[in-house]
Amino acid sequence: MGTFLMTELTLRVYRDIGSEALRGDFRAAMEAKGYYAFFGFIEDLRATLKRYEEEEKDEVGKLLGQCRTDFPNLSRYSPSWERLWDELTSIYEAKNEALAEVPLSERDGEWQVLIDNPYTPQQVVCYPGLGFADAAYLYAYFQQDLKPNEYLRLQKVTNVAIKTGSKEVSMFPRD
Repeated sequence: MGTFLMTELTLRVYRDIGSEALRGDFRAAMEAKGYYAFFGFIEDLRATLKRYEEEEKDEVGKLLGQCRTDFPNLSRYSPSWERLWDELTSIYEAKNEALAEVPLSERDGEWQVLIDNPYTPQQVVCYPGLGFADAAYLYAYFQQDLKPNEYLRLQKVTNVAIKTGSKEVSMFPRD
């Protein structure tokens, strides 16, 4: 097994592996390192899902499928990850739907994601000030657990007024 695999168990290294045998070595090294190494790997994969754009969607889909094949039993790392591949695949598919719905020419500017259920006393949840890739990711992420009567909105902000408080904060007493 190459020493690069033992010292750097990252998604970047995994993406560069060209052979099935080396992917097997990578998997064995990951299994030996355990939860914390795999946690970092998964966080890198989530970041990839968050930032990919339309031209990268096929490559990211292939990567996700390869990860699922090479690491089929995630409960060996954590019981809470038993359905992680289904979750990440769901996010990938829903983000691709958002990419397909919003033309590339309209993706610039500020976006926000809003979650509301008008039949409950809970407050509206809003994630403002996002770029399109981040907003599309959150829109895809929150689709997984929508409750009855909840709605999820991905919307572009066309006009915005921002006001911040003007309370002065001082750490030292004034004379």
